[in-house]
Order: sequence, then structure tokens, then C-alpha cells
Amino acid sequence: MFFQPVYIVDGARSPFLKSRHTPGPFSASDLATQCGRALLMRQPFAPSELDEVILGCAAPSVDEINIGRVVALRLGCGARVPGWTVMRNCASGMQAIDSAIVNIQNGRSQLVLAGGVDALSHAPLFYSPTMVRWFASLLQARTPLAKAAQFARLSPKQLFSPVVGLLKGLTDPSIGLLMGQTAENLAWRFGISRQQMDQFSERSHQRAIAARAAGANAGIVPLVDAQGTLYEHDDGVRDDASLERLARLKPFFDSKYGRITAGNSSQVSDGAAWLLLASAPAVERWQLQPLGRISDCQWAALDPAAMGLGPVHATTPILRRQALALADIDRWEINEAFAAQVLACLDAWRSDEYCRQELGLLGELGSIDEQRLNPDGGAIALGHPVGASGARIVLQLLHGLRASGGRRGIAAICIGGGQGGAMLVENTV
Repeated sequence: MFFQPVYIVDGARSPFLKSRHTPGPFSASDLATQCGRALLMRQPFAPSELDEVILGCAAPSVDEINIGRVVALRLGCGARVPGWTVMRNCASGMQAIDSAIVNIQNGRSQLVLAGGVDALSHAPLFYSPTMVRWFASLLQARTPLAKAAQFARLSPKQLFSPVVGLLKGLTDPSIGLLMGQTAENLAWRFGISRQQMDQFSERSHQRAIAARAAGANAGIVPLVDAQGTLYEHDDGVRDDASLERLARLKPFFDSKYGRITAGNSSQVSDGAAWLLLASAPAVERWQLQPLGRISDCQWAALDPAAMGLGPVHATTPILRRQALALADIDRWEINEAFAAQVLACLDAWRSDEYCRQELGLLGELGSIDEQRLNPDGGAIALGHPVGASGARIVLQLLHGLRASGGRRGIAAICIGGGQGGAMLVENTV
């Protein structure tokens, strides 16, 4: 339990823009800057009054190293406001929030801008080590004849077979499995059918569409690109995502036996999300009106081959520490990396065997009311810009609690590499 309250006083996010196999209109720093600028412009203090800026990013480009500092300067925070970057894979945005909490609690900061960003459509292509060595040899060749000899050794296959950086990033190096393959593991372990996954995915889109129609996405800041094109909404949400259409898609990660498709997986996308955190003295000084309060946070680790169950392992200690049951939580945001992964989390909590053997409980923890789970849609419909999602689900949770009048909510996320993160937040209204 936290010794002093840490408040989230405001937040904003960009639209999440689906990657369409070509670099999108915005770099990661563009996304974070446009989104953050709109958030800071409505505050009663200048950006230079911030104590620090913390930005989570899983895949920064080479020209945006320490992107947290790059964006802090672009936001007009000035040379004296520190900016830094954190990386915890899918939970980088949540890690930024937790890092802000720690610094506020130990008195080093009072007012912090924390969030996450990724522009996955800009993920680079690499040459293989063999091709890199060829380039090195070419540079060392001094005469035209030596250079010609190097070109004679060049294999067209090497030249035209680059390494896809995104696929490398989505592959666990310790077990050699893509994230989708770990979701296949969970689908087989818990007997989750293809139809169940597709039904979950269809619901994600339907809920996202309903939320947009009801104005539940008020935290989204529109973006404008260099050509003047306006981007107002998450562009991966589909009103034609029917069970019939989803059923036509072929398995992506295991073509023969698999059940995970592009339709029941989160979308690769570009986006940013920010939250403004403050101590009680900062809230009083600036007369801020908090959206809510962070009550607890937990990180957990597990077998990388079952990484999708990370939310179960991170959330359960919070519930035990706070003497809460699943039914005591008014709203849940569990990041939808894959439909199978979220469904497996629900099954794990209902499993007496899993709760005893893996969580050290006396028996099953029970069920979550699925009307309380991702009621405005999740990453399957909205998108999953890896570094931003951990911040997005906390922000979406806070807005949802405020709109519904709920008291408590939990945001939880699975993390590539076999980890999980969870935050308990409370509505302060």
C-alpha cells in the first residue's frame, strides 16, 4: 500500500493508427508531442513547472534515443526539466506511471508527466550479420578490382532478404517463440476454441463503436500530419467485424493447428498516451481536480511461454494485499494482446488447480463479470502501440470509472518475456 496518495489529475492520448505495411504519418516523438502539447495547454501551470517527464517506449528509432528527453524539450518544458525513457516491453507506459509514483512518494518530484508511445509502423528493416560483414568488406576494398570482387560475392538473396525488425521484437529471445505462439499455448492449455476467440474479438469492436457513438473517447486528442490531414479516431475499429468475416481468416502463427488469427489478435499500431501525476501538495498548490488516485501497483513474472497470464499473477497480490475479491472491482481493463490471452486469464482465476498450484491460493478466485471487462473495447479493436498501451488502459479505466460512478478499477497487462503488471485505481469523485 502506498504511504501517501498519488493522484492522476488529467490525461490524454492520440488516436491509435493501424500499421498498413508502410511508415505511418507520425514518428513516435511526433505522436507524443502533439498529444502532450494538447494536455499541457489546458493546465494552470507552464510545462516548465513539471519536475520530470517519463516516457515509456519499446521501439524508439535511432534518431530519437532517450525519446523522453526529446519530447520534453519539444513540449517546451525547458532545459531544466529532466526527461527520461523507460522500457518494459508491452508495459512501458505503465512502468512510466509507476516510476513517477515512486519519485513522488520519495519526495523527489511533485508534478510528473508520464506516459508511453510507439510508432510500430516505423520499425526498421535490418540486414543480416552476413550482409553487414559484406558491407564492411566493401568499405575496406581500396581498388576498383577489389570492389568488383566483393560484388561478385554478393548473393541477391542476402540483398533482398532483410530482417524485419518488428518480427524480431515480437519474438521472445529466450524461448524463440513469437508472442502469438505463446497465445496458442494458452488456447490449447485452457481449451479455448476459435469461436470463443472470434466472439470476444467481435465484442471488442462492437464495444469500441458504441463507446465512440456515446462520446466515451473524450480523452483522444486529434492529430494533424504535415499535409494537413486530420486523424480524429482510432482507425482500426471496424463496424464490419462480424463472426462470419472473422471466421474466414486463416491462423497466422500455426497454419496447420493454430487458432490465433489477425482478427483475434491486437492490431500493430502507432499511438501515444499521457497521464499527469501529482502529489497532494501539488494538487492543492495548483487547485487541480484529480481524475483518480493510484492505490496500488504490482509487477510479476512467469514462464515466458505463458506470458499472457501475466495479468493474473500481477493482479492477484494486489487483491490479497487490499483484501478485495474479483467482484469488488467495478471496472477492469485487461489489455487485449490476444483474445485467447484474456480468456485464459479469466479461466485461470476460475481454475481451482491453477490458483492452488500457480498462485498459492486455497482455491479458485472466481469469475469477473464480463460486463465490467473492457466495456469500451480493447486493443483488438483499438490497437496496441506497445509502449503506449499500459498508459492507455489506465487512462481509459479512470474515464470509465468517472462516467459509470464506479469506485475501484484495475488495469492489467501481459508483457512479452513472461511478466505482468497491474494497477489499482480509485475514483476520487
